[in-house]
Amino acid sequence: MTEKIELYYIEKKTGTNHNGLAWIGYVKKSRTGKTVYFNNKAYQKYGHGDYTDIETGDGYWISRIKRNGEDRHWAGSGMIMIDRNAVDEYLKYRGLAKLKESKYMIVDIIETKQPIDFYNISE
Repeated sequence: MTEKIELYYIEKKTGTNHNGLAWIGYVKKSRTGKTVYFNNKAYQKYGHGDYTDIETGDGYWISRIKRNGEDRHWAGSGMIMIDRNAVDEYLKYRGLAKLKESKYMIVDIIETKQPIDFYNISE
C-alpha cells in the first residue's frame, strides 16, 4: 500500500461542542483516500471532511489546512496543537513569521503505529 503524506487539520467532534482537541500535523492517506492515519489512529471517511476513529467510533473533522488559518469551526475555540515537524511548512504556507502563542501549542507527535497495524480491525 502506498500512502500520501500531507499537512492537515484534525479536530475531535464527538462530545465537544466544537471545542474538541485539535491538531495540525502530517497525515498518511490510503491510496483511495478513504482512510487517514494520524497520531497512532486510523480514521474512516463517511462524509465530506467527516471521519470516524475506527477503534473508538468517535467523530472527527479532517481537512486540508486553510491559508487564512480559520481551520476550527466558527463556533469553536481552544488551542490547536501543531506538530513540531510541521511548523516551518505551516508558517510558509500561511505567510507568517511565527505562530500566535494564544492559538497554537507546539507538540511532538510521535507515530508508533503504521497503517498495517489497523488492517485487521473490524469496522
